[in-house]
Amino acid sequence: MRKIALLLACLITIPAFAQDDYWDDYEYSSADTARRDTYVGIRLHKNERIAFKYDIHDGGNSTVRLDNFGFGAVIGNRLSDNVKVEFETMYTGASQTRRATKYDFDVWANMLNVYLFQEYASAIAPYVGLGIGFASIWGDVNAPYGHMSDYVFDLSYQAMLGVNFALNDRIDINLGIKYQYYGEVEHHMHHTEYAITDVDATEFYFGAVYKFGLK
Repeated sequence: MRKIALLLACLITIPAFAQDDYWDDYEYSSADTARRDTYVGIRLHKNERIAFKYDIHDGGNSTVRLDNFGFGAVIGNRLSDNVKVEFETMYTGASQTRRATKYDFDVWANMLNVYLFQEYASAIAPYVGLGIGFASIWGDVNAPYGHMSDYVFDLSYQAMLGVNFALNDRIDINLGIKYQYYGEVEHHMHHTEYAITDVDATEFYFGAVYKFGLK
């Protein structure tokens, strides 16, 4: 009987000692992991033969194609492990003289982009993206037959394909290629529409972003 009582006492006290040892060894922290889902950054565009297709009504047409650069800024948020949304604002332009006619265009686009991506090893993330927004296009055509200076606020859209590289938990860089239709500007002479210019481009781009967020 005494042996049974001693065994029961041991069984009662062992869990108590184990419980004390468990809490002594366990390190508890109430601090949440910092979430860095929001980012801001810059982006440099290399326009591969951006096209300004100048089409005269009931007449000829001419396409101004130039290799030039554009630049922009982005602010975005990572919504989930595979989706992020972004606002992008960018500038590009072109100036060229052909057949005694000087063409001068300035384009400022503001886009809302949505990306689908897949991250590997927390460092590399291939992605595809679509964007829609509005572009302000200033078109100035100075020809022997007259001077036209016009402005339009038009619908713009783009499709992107690229790769994002995480240098650390704060800095990302990304490389990509995209096609963007910027819009169409109408040229008026003597208060009538004389010509139109469609603006689109295939572009390579390089960007860098800084990630931040709240705990």
